[in-house]
Amino acid sequence: MADPKGFLTTPREVADRRPVGERVQDWKEVYPGGPGKALLPIITKQAGRCMDCGIPFCHNGCPLGNLIPEWNDLVWRDDWSSAIERLHATNNFPEFTGRLCPAPCETSCVLGINQDPVTIKNVEVAIIDKAWETGDVRPQPPEWLTGKTIAVVGSGPSGLAAAQQLTRAGHTVAVYERADTPGGLLRYGIPEFKMEKLQVDRRIQQMKEEGTVFRSGVNVGVDVTGTQLKQRYDAVVIATGATAARDLPVPGREYGGIHQAMEYLPQSNRASLGQAVEDQIVATDKDVVIIGGGDTGADCLGTAHRQGARSVTQLEIMPRPGDDRPGNQPWPTYPMIYRVASAHEEGGDRVYSVSTVNFEADAEGNVSGLNLVEVEFKDGKFVPVEGTERTIPTQLVLLAMGFLGPEREGFLEQLGVELDERGNVKRDKTYQTSVEGVFACGDAGRGQSLIVWAIAEGRSCANGVDTLLTGSSTLPTPIPPTARPLAV
Repeated sequence: MADPKGFLTTPREVADRRPVGERVQDWKEVYPGGPGKALLPIITKQAGRCMDCGIPFCHNGCPLGNLIPEWNDLVWRDDWSSAIERLHATNNFPEFTGRLCPAPCETSCVLGINQDPVTIKNVEVAIIDKAWETGDVRPQPPEWLTGKTIAVVGSGPSGLAAAQQLTRAGHTVAVYERADTPGGLLRYGIPEFKMEKLQVDRRIQQMKEEGTVFRSGVNVGVDVTGTQLKQRYDAVVIATGATAARDLPVPGREYGGIHQAMEYLPQSNRASLGQAVEDQIVATDKDVVIIGGGDTGADCLGTAHRQGARSVTQLEIMPRPGDDRPGNQPWPTYPMIYRVASAHEEGGDRVYSVSTVNFEADAEGNVSGLNLVEVEFKDGKFVPVEGTERTIPTQLVLLAMGFLGPEREGFLEQLGVELDERGNVKRDKTYQTSVEGVFACGDAGRGQSLIVWAIAEGRSCANGVDTLLTGSSTLPTPIPPTARPLAV
């Protein structure tokens, strides 16, 4: 193990973020110099808190099965090269998960039963950020080619993971992306202050040097059909994500100034990267209301702060979670507790147990107010609380209420794949769909989920594709598509 007494002598400590007044003036990551560099002064001792448990539940909490005690021990011993080797053994992109994953591994840490858990996520990002600095991240091209060709549609985390694994196995892989640059929501959905696009760019470059081909600006289903891909390639991987956004069908939804979060965030990402955006949706000098209390809502919140919003209110229909783990969500499950993201530190109001009744508009037909009512959960549904109606002034409303699955029209219809009862792409234990040679991974098959699940599924899907094309696979053993983590 690492420090035999570390868990007894060393308290949990995390890196300080930049002052709020400073960071809301730019789009850089909220940690000075990035999280890896900010963590270096404290991370060795934090890694030393790991107890190297006989049964490390952090493995089960992590969908990737990261070898957490191993690289904690290596960091404590200052063997960073070996640490990144063990980290990369299970995770293609730890710089993504180390910044964006909610860390179900930490809530299943054995130390967390009666103390603060190990800062696993922080150790992870410190390892990969240092590895990039020292040149320990290098292309790994295959030694020989199989002659098999594969199309991966979608360049988010699941598509990238599947493509990298398959390229390294010797297949010729082309990744199709309808946006102008690869990365999916990692590029145009996640704000810069959470993850600078340098992290995506250098992984894309690594994959190109390994042999993966990227075809950006190609809208599969329109520019090229699913049928054409099926005929052209030996296998097709659907990694399009769950991009069908949940809407809010209440009176006034048609008014101007009411937008889906994924209309707003990609525009802001492009602008923060210096790209010209026509008719950009901005929060400057506006009263902003965000409907939805999850990560996407928090991304909108931090973005609105940086655009100079006059006020920001975030609405959530669920009641406010408690500060401590609920009794019905015992260790090692992922508890629903009150969490504060960096964006919440920067301001804004969080309002719980409320539901939108309708919108009001000004003379030009643009939203001017949101009428809401407090609700309580009774008999399996939310019911209004009489006498609690009120109006919030707003000139910009952002809908961040989650997603309903993949877009069915076009590509999926052309392939003729079956959908499950939730509207996601149905697949078997090898990630193959109802159409032979067509596979699905990530949110397209799983539904909206965590980035760590996307990467895990991409890796497992690659195993299924490789097995179909070669008869066997040396890639990591797949996890069942129906698997559910200890974390909800």
